[in-house]
Amino acid sequence: MNQKESSLGRPEGRSLDELALAYLRKNGSADVKQLYDALKVSRRSLTEVEATDLVWRLVDRGEADVEDIPPATKSVLEYLRFWERNLPLYLSLTASLGTLLVVYALRDDFPLVVFRWVLGSVFVLFIPGYVAVEALFPKGRELDGIERLALSVGLSLALVPLVGLLLNYTPWGIRLDPIMVSLTILTIGLALVAFVRRFRLSVERFELRELS
Repeated sequence: MNQKESSLGRPEGRSLDELALAYLRKNGSADVKQLYDALKVSRRSLTEVEATDLVWRLVDRGEADVEDIPPATKSVLEYLRFWERNLPLYLSLTASLGTLLVVYALRDDFPLVVFRWVLGSVFVLFIPGYVAVEALFPKGRELDGIERLALSVGLSLALVPLVGLLLNYTPWGIRLDPIMVSLTILTIGLALVAFVRRFRLSVERFELRELS
């Protein structure tokens, strides 16, 4: 604790932003949790939400930069425990399988049919493109949220007609069952590619840490 106090240099008149910048200048880089623990020594009332807001405030002013650092692991089972990193992919797969369930299990009667409309629209207009974006850009900071959303919709509008075009030249044709099966297979395949690419980033970080 004393070492952290001295590293921050904690004169009482310094603002929280100044303390954070002084810590980053001294240490070069730190994750949000490390910065929070260091600042907590000088500002005992500081909360994690305030520390997160502080980081984004520094980023907005161009005084700091953030990078998505994957966890260092070489085990798939260990990586699966970092559920927050894979949550968007899990939700995409859940939405895809949920759409299959709703389409084939629920009746066409109102208001149940509304669920089919909503999930079907998300499944067609967003999910395929989203998992494609995750597969193409596995690093979290490569794109911001708005860019990922726009690309997800754009790629979905490109992939779904392409699937329909390919089905048109098959014996199954463009019908509900072939379209649902094809889009589900496409979504699961792209989700697996995205997962593998993210896992490889963790393996690379593990190997770099072992070499250092």
